[in-house]
Amino acid sequence: MTTERALAHRPVEREVLSSQVKDRILTWIVQGDLPPGSRLVETRLAQQLGTSQAPIREALRDLATLGFIETQPYKGSWVRKPTKRELIEAVEVRAELEGLAARLAAVRRTDKCVDELEELLAAMAEAADNGDAHEQAQKNTQFHARIIEATENETLQRHWSMLEPFGRTYITASAEGIDLHYLGDRHRGILDAIRDQDPELAAQRARVHAAEVKEMLEKFDHPELREEEEADTR
Repeated sequence: MTTERALAHRPVEREVLSSQVKDRILTWIVQGDLPPGSRLVETRLAQQLGTSQAPIREALRDLATLGFIETQPYKGSWVRKPTKRELIEAVEVRAELEGLAARLAAVRRTDKCVDELEELLAAMAEAADNGDAHEQAQKNTQFHARIIEATENETLQRHWSMLEPFGRTYITASAEGIDLHYLGDRHRGILDAIRDQDPELAAQRARVHAAEVKEMLEKFDHPELREEEEADTR
């Protein structure tokens, strides 16, 4: 009864708001608006985002679990640098999850799903035309999220969402020298296979897609990536 009562006091709106806050803070971190070492003060963030401290606190806790920030009792929270290895490991796991997702989506997709994927691909192209890396990254993430949703597999969705903040999009789209049109065009093959309801081809292309991201991460020296030998001391 106690558990049921506690759950009743956590409205869906609050969970959604916490997710939105997490995404905003994460974007600030990767874009460099909150560089490594930046202090994350709950009251200040709540004021900036126009919300209470509760969703801020939950978002910071989630980001700490994912490794993007550090939190210590009586010292507060601050931004930490993920290592290149951490990101590559996350991409390796996502490659398998997204290969499975593409296979399932090719079987279970609806015409509406295909139309929405086409719209997201077009939005990526438009963002690339405008040189808007952040917008392109968001549409990129939404494209993959829509494929995950099309699987109708809640377990897969849950595990994928845990790795999403380590996603290819925020890092690769903000790395110097990345061709935004190339990043968007890479999704065409996955979409075509899903439209044609070819599960094996869709899975293969999704894994190749992720493998290319891994190569990008290995090649580019992103300013927000911590070197392996650096210790997380504070």
